[in-house]
Amino acid sequence: MAIDVTMPALSPTMEVGTLAKWHVKLGQTVKSGDIIAEIETDKATMEVEAVDEGTVIELAVPEGLENVPVGTVILRLAGEGEAAAPAPKAAPVAPPAPVAAPAPVAAPAPAAAPAAPVPAGDRVIASPLARRIAEMKGVDLASVAGSGPRGRIVRADVEAANGKPVAANAPAPVVAAPASVAAPLPAAPVTNDIPHMVEKLGNVRKVIARRLTEAKQSIPHIYLTLDVELDALLKMRGELNTALESRGIKVSVNDLVIKALALGLRQVPKCNVSFAGDTLLVYVRADISVAVAAPSGLITPIIVGADCKAVSQIASEMKALAEKARAGKLQPHEYQGGTASLSNLGMFGIKQFDAVINPPQAMILAVGAGEKRAVVKGDALAIATVMTITGSFDHRAIDGADGAALMSAVKALIESPLGLVA
Repeated sequence: MAIDVTMPALSPTMEVGTLAKWHVKLGQTVKSGDIIAEIETDKATMEVEAVDEGTVIELAVPEGLENVPVGTVILRLAGEGEAAAPAPKAAPVAPPAPVAAPAPVAAPAPAAAPAAPVPAGDRVIASPLARRIAEMKGVDLASVAGSGPRGRIVRADVEAANGKPVAANAPAPVVAAPASVAAPLPAAPVTNDIPHMVEKLGNVRKVIARRLTEAKQSIPHIYLTLDVELDALLKMRGELNTALESRGIKVSVNDLVIKALALGLRQVPKCNVSFAGDTLLVYVRADISVAVAAPSGLITPIIVGADCKAVSQIASEMKALAEKARAGKLQPHEYQGGTASLSNLGMFGIKQFDAVINPPQAMILAVGAGEKRAVVKGDALAIATVMTITGSFDHRAIDGADGAALMSAVKALIESPLGLVA
């Protein structure tokens, strides 16, 4: 019997994927763990490993095909001892119609009957997502009945075994978006007599459009702005970089602001939260999502536990994550979650801006450029390097006074920066 390999769900929000590249060909023998394809998800391009062993008898989806629903058969293998003859072809996956946006993806039909639990000693066959969820929830896969092809355990099986829906990747559970959010966004009217080119949206840009629309329509934003003096921080940064030069580490202003935001959230825990309907999620550590401009669109890799990490460690991790983000190589656990976000446009000379909250988080800090400005010190005018920061807060979860307390804490940490390295 042929072994079907389906489009995997490589993230909790993934509904469709693009088969970017095949790493196998017809007649090739595949072993468990071999890279078989590259799949473009809503956030990154990821390599997919084979779970089963066998000979490739059909590439059911052509290279480059977009909007392939999760669960669609993309590859067929002939198992050990079977003739490597092509399996009967299923209905082909039709490319999307030339419309402004793809139609909502229907959920895969449930299996006719679940397979029996895997006997002790047998190899457990499970999707990568199912394995991650089982590990997170403490579910023994050997006791789970698989409903996928050949008894393969999929996400729904682990959820059923655990007895409740799976929360998002720890520590920041993702509140499920309403079904209407996934609907195609209305296109603006086009004046066809103006010379133009049509540029197809990639998966990342589609997700950005959907999530930002959701954020602005459903989250009541409140904005709080402060000016912060940078001279003391810039002096300390220079001394740190001199001391870290032998280790090949260079600390940026952004790295120090990440640390300041993380420590500020620890000082004002009422801002380290997420709104979840009739409950509030209060986080016990500060995981900072940092906006990075990648070729495919904006992505937010996470500095996990930034409140407990040295500035040098934050600098090293941020450099590595930014490089992976620009190469499209981030893994889901590196960009999913986070308890608050930071967006810095100072390198472009932007003085001040209001950032859009990244749900399910409840705040984001927008950082502008540092510049020489006249300030009042005592009764005299002086020149100082000043940076404007603006916090965007979800007013359902965070009161204005608490947001102001966080902004004041961040300002104090930047202006008296020894607290960042104490």
